[in-house]
Amino acid sequence: MFEQHQKPMFRFLAVLTAASMVGLQGYTILINNFAVEVVHLEGNHIGLIQSVREIPGFLALTSVYVMMVMSEHRLAALSIVLLGFGVALTGMFPTFGGVTLTTLIMSFGFHYYETVNQSLTLQYFSTHHSPLVMGRLRSLAAIASIVSAGIIWCLGSFMGYQGMFVAIGGVVVCLGGWALFQDPSHASIPPQRLRMFLKRRYWLYYALTFMSGARRQIFMVFSMFLLVKIFHFSVQEMTVLFIVNNAINWFVNPLIGRAINAFGERMLCSVEYVGVVAVFLTYAYATSKGVVAAMYIIDYILFNFAVAIRTYFQKIADPQDIAPTSAVGFTINHIAAVFLPALGGYLWMIDYKIPFQAGAALGVVSLILAQFLRLPARPPLKAAAG
Repeated sequence: MFEQHQKPMFRFLAVLTAASMVGLQGYTILINNFAVEVVHLEGNHIGLIQSVREIPGFLALTSVYVMMVMSEHRLAALSIVLLGFGVALTGMFPTFGGVTLTTLIMSFGFHYYETVNQSLTLQYFSTHHSPLVMGRLRSLAAIASIVSAGIIWCLGSFMGYQGMFVAIGGVVVCLGGWALFQDPSHASIPPQRLRMFLKRRYWLYYALTFMSGARRQIFMVFSMFLLVKIFHFSVQEMTVLFIVNNAINWFVNPLIGRAINAFGERMLCSVEYVGVVAVFLTYAYATSKGVVAAMYIIDYILFNFAVAIRTYFQKIADPQDIAPTSAVGFTINHIAAVFLPALGGYLWMIDYKIPFQAGAALGVVSLILAQFLRLPARPPLKAAAG
């Protein structure tokens, strides 16, 4: 699938992507039950914590300035170490302030890594290969998420929340430490413009990225809180759901990459946004545990369709713009994330259906925007593969 000089970068990104998912999914599985059962938080607290969690995503553009003194791959490795450190500390501070602080640490690591991961993928792999690489990395992430859920399932019977957070975080720190001693880069990649800028011709990428970030917050914050708070899913039930969900996504994600090459970004985005509207409306009015669990799985599959926005950008971008625009895109993606979870948390206290109704409205707007997607003519497959 890859040329020889691309294999070290794929291996590097594969290990760090697995590490990031072990950390993120371990945190995600545990945090809602930890918050409800140990810290005794309510919906407004969860919303505020999730807003704080997204501040590092909003500040992702600062990664460009870090790259002035540090290579992208080194920043990726250090970000994973920071992610693991934050997860390991979470269970040690069972207060609202403590959870907020450790979430912030974890989030800086995760969001900096995701910014650099996207940039390196788009720089090192062609427009034909990048959807396939993203699909394979997301498939690997699903496997890593299953491993994380399996660790929690095994440890949960004899270990408390603090021990489980430390175990998950320790694994992530070790994998990040391995990456610090690797150098997967090569000199043929065009140098990046390490400064901030906006370009008018990238407007649709910016708009879709903003809407994707807003939609993601409804999914990440309120769908899982719905399962725990309204439908009373236990840690064991959440773990089983995560395992089933990621097993399905392990199979589906490579197909998403192939579908982008076969049908194009506009079709994939349109399918995603139609599905988003249906899923969020179902969340709002469902009364069955089985139905909301099924919606969570479908929601997660649709969320992975967002790689089409990135591959669209790669096809219209100047090669030197990839790193800085990826960073700017991550910041745009998190503009809504800074205020939407807190706002949604207060709306939840009025009626838990309101955040999901708002999510459906966001899906409609995104669907309209997706119809403006237009791509340059595709190069022949032989040229794209080079």
